Amino acid sequence: MTITTAYNPAQDTGFFGHPRGLFVCFATELWERFSFYGMKYLLLLYLTKYHLFSDSNGLEVLGSYAALVYAMPVIGGLLADRYLGMRKAVIFGGVLLVLGHLGMAVEGEQARLIEGQVVRDEGALQVFYFSLALIVVGVGFLKPNISTIVGRLYTESDPRRDSGFTIFYMGINIGAFAATLLCGYLGETYGWAYGFGAAGIGMLVGLATFISGQKHLHNHAEPHQPALLEERSSIGLNKELTIYLGALVGVAVAWRMLQFHGAVGMTLNLLSVAVLAGLTWFIATQCDSVERDRMIALVVLTMSTVVFWALFEQAAGSMTLFADRVMDRTLLGMELTAAQYGSLNSLFIFLFAPFFAWLWTALNKRGLEPGTPVKFALGIGQAGLGFGALVWGAANPDASGLVASYWMVLAYLLHTCGELCLSPVGLSAVTRLAVPRVVGVMMGAWFLATAYSEFVAVQLAKLAAIETVNGSVTDVGAALESYSSLFNDLLYVGLGMGVLLLLLSPLLKKLMHGVH
Repeated sequence: MTITTAYNPAQDTGFFGHPRGLFVCFATELWERFSFYGMKYLLLLYLTKYHLFSDSNGLEVLGSYAALVYAMPVIGGLLADRYLGMRKAVIFGGVLLVLGHLGMAVEGEQARLIEGQVVRDEGALQVFYFSLALIVVGVGFLKPNISTIVGRLYTESDPRRDSGFTIFYMGINIGAFAATLLCGYLGETYGWAYGFGAAGIGMLVGLATFISGQKHLHNHAEPHQPALLEERSSIGLNKELTIYLGALVGVAVAWRMLQFHGAVGMTLNLLSVAVLAGLTWFIATQCDSVERDRMIALVVLTMSTVVFWALFEQAAGSMTLFADRVMDRTLLGMELTAAQYGSLNSLFIFLFAPFFAWLWTALNKRGLEPGTPVKFALGIGQAGLGFGALVWGAANPDASGLVASYWMVLAYLLHTCGELCLSPVGLSAVTRLAVPRVVGVMMGAWFLATAYSEFVAVQLAKLAAIETVNGSVTDVGAALESYSSLFNDLLYVGLGMGVLLLLLSPLLKKLMHGVH
């Protein structure tokens, strides 16, 4: 007779003292982020330099895409919580992502000016928009659920929890670092199709990794009620197939929305109102006093992230254009492409994530670890300071009018330290403060707040939009002045919001009822 021993999370220490399932999630997210960041920093450059979009139009596409990418997890998290379970949701999302990223490799004919009019390959652009739509829906199914699985690998009181999320976050950024360097180089040096195609191959590896590592997740990713998936829906199919069909309809809808940017803003408004109304009802009627206070604190923290990400996500927008147009891109004797500078964020996370994981643990042992609200305040403040570095650099250009690259390095360093104070801690806070039965929805709400910040980030970046000729600026001095004005405003926004949240931290700590 075989005796089966119950799984004990505390005794699962096979991955650097953490559960083996963390490695599965770590590796899956590493390759998914490889694909995502492999195309992210190329996107705006591709539109403005290859298809000759104006800055404003290129930023609108980037903003609509990014907003939808982070809004869709609200739906993906809900469907996984109630029906699919995390495993099915992640696999389905991964398949859509592979198809989307490979579709991005279809670049078509380069746009050209004919008698003052830009002539573009409209067929290739339709493939481009459809590929972005596949990625949007794919991320919606994958992103909230892979993070939720990480939370389920630990008990609520497990002291490894925050450091586990930081390790998970480090895996994300190893993939992002490699992708931004490789895809950024291939895209701008050999052709956009090479950069986007490499991103698609990375996603395929990530999907295979997740499927092969299921035994280490100990059924944490399975649906709560598998029988529900076999029930018939109103269209005659079982509910699982109905969900997949509905997702494909969603791809078609996103395909159209990405070409009509006003629809994205309206959708964000409607979705946010619906989520806030639903959470208000849930908090008021379905929670006890402790759950209610914790949920209120979580909602406030989540909303504060809009400011942080609106600043941070200038990286793929105004900061990338800044690097391409008004910066001396030589660093340590090598000339990097503008897209490759995006790798600095991932490099610094790779270098400093272990330090922050150690720091929070060491401070906790001494009773000195700052609470989550204080960490959020520090993160937002440092995001503002990053733009202070760029303002200083813009005020001191070299003889040719270009800004030295080390100011961009400093900006990314400050942004990254801010991110390490806020983002991995925020993911952990969602899984600890949210009522367990709606943790997937709250993880989705976290990404919905990020979606709003993407939309806001683009509106801010458009304030520094520059007129170009064939994708290049004609007046470097005017461009430098425009970017400097924007970054100066963002410096004060970040510092102001950081101070405000610091002042609110005692009240938020009280509402959290002992959750650190």
